[in-house]
Amino acid sequence: MTLGFLVSIIGGIALALTLLIGIVLREQKNWLMTYAQSFVGALFIFSGFVKAMDPLGTAYKMEQYFAEFESTFSETWFSFIAPLFPALSEASITFSVVMIVFEIVLGLMILIGSSPRFSSWAFFLLVAFFTFLTGFTYLTGYVPNGVNFFEFGQWAAFEETNMKVTDCGCFGDFLKLKPKTSFFKDVFLLIPAIFFLLRTQDMHQLFSAGTRRILNIVTLVGITIYCFSNYVWDIPHTDFRPFKAGANIAEKKTAEEEAVINVKNTYVITDLSNGEKIRLDEATYLRDYTKYKGDNFEMNVEKEEPAIPTTKISDFEIVDLDGNDVTENILTKEGYHFMVVAYKIPYASSKSSTTVQDTLFLLDTVQVEGFADSVQYVKRVGEIKDRTVSSETFTFPEKYTKRYEEVLNPVLQAAEAAGVPAYTATGYTDPAMIDEFRHATQSAYPFYVADDILLKTIVRSNPGVVLWKNGEIVQKWHINKLPTFGEIQQQYLK
Repeated sequence: MTLGFLVSIIGGIALALTLLIGIVLREQKNWLMTYAQSFVGALFIFSGFVKAMDPLGTAYKMEQYFAEFESTFSETWFSFIAPLFPALSEASITFSVVMIVFEIVLGLMILIGSSPRFSSWAFFLLVAFFTFLTGFTYLTGYVPNGVNFFEFGQWAAFEETNMKVTDCGCFGDFLKLKPKTSFFKDVFLLIPAIFFLLRTQDMHQLFSAGTRRILNIVTLVGITIYCFSNYVWDIPHTDFRPFKAGANIAEKKTAEEEAVINVKNTYVITDLSNGEKIRLDEATYLRDYTKYKGDNFEMNVEKEEPAIPTTKISDFEIVDLDGNDVTENILTKEGYHFMVVAYKIPYASSKSSTTVQDTLFLLDTVQVEGFADSVQYVKRVGEIKDRTVSSETFTFPEKYTKRYEEVLNPVLQAAEAAGVPAYTATGYTDPAMIDEFRHATQSAYPFYVADDILLKTIVRSNPGVVLWKNGEIVQKWHINKLPTFGEIQQQYLK
């Protein structure tokens, strides 16, 4: 699926709706306005719906934005704004659901012509907000590492690797758009947004005012419940991410890595004295690069796209608490095994200090009288002084520990007894905290650590459970939908 193909489908649907509204219902006042309403309404309903399938995905994306905004504004005259973003990050899932529901309801309101003045301004402000987000994402490609976004004089040539947020999440994981594409898409949407503001009186209105109000309320309630069903009670029913059930992660990771290795770069050398361009493959350039050193030559690299697109699978790396890489062991492990994914273990910590007495002993040599060659060593107390010892204590929310004690561990203990091993992968954190959490929950299986964004991508539940077999994901479960081991064994362990 590409953006062009999606726009073509939305455009076709909008055309059909326009003909229905204009010819059958005879409600149009302006054919162009009716088409614009139909196109924008259908686009917003669709883009909101694919995000409603995975509200946590949008929440995680907003967390990335908020983190970047905090670091960007904290180094400027607007540093007083920076503390706002951590608070917004804490409420990212609420922000996500509200934004998704608002987008879909607004799409419906524009489509049926409900409250034209309000919906026109709401659409304009929302598109302006999206344009700001996608514009920020795209323009950070011009900002070198170590340079603040607002230091415009130090911007350099565009580098995709400079971008801190790699996509806007406009269509969730259904369709990944490059930031530049997302930005120009939103700039384009400003055209109908301004059109709605200037020609509000030409907007069509379907049904009666009461019917439109009922449709809006039913949609609001229904989509809110639907959002909750995709993260509070269960994982998304449709998985657009690479770690979906049935995907062989071991094979895909190997294929993606080989595709990157086999990428062929072309080196374009420009002779500044005459403007002549010389194109060299990588082997030739490495052999002859000394010929093109100096101020008379300018070198650019044309990077080839890998034959297999790189996904988050390429970032699949897990280590134990001592820093040893266990990725290969996991991907090549034969038979079934369970991975508990907990991108973040919530905890509170408190530090305390205790004063203890530290005794310093000295060794003396003593000559035994009457024995010239006899020397004995005698230990004596040299000094006793007070020493302060600091310790950190971790506490965990009871609601979270019960997920392990009452839901997870009974299943995993039964699995271990049946010869199916288990382990937990959590985000990078203090090993001492993890060790205390293991003891607090009586979790006897190993705990490993990995990048939290990777873990969020694997399963939309904290914690969530993934069943593997020979490097392939067999099934995934939300913590609230985890079956008993007997049910899993009967249905999946074949």
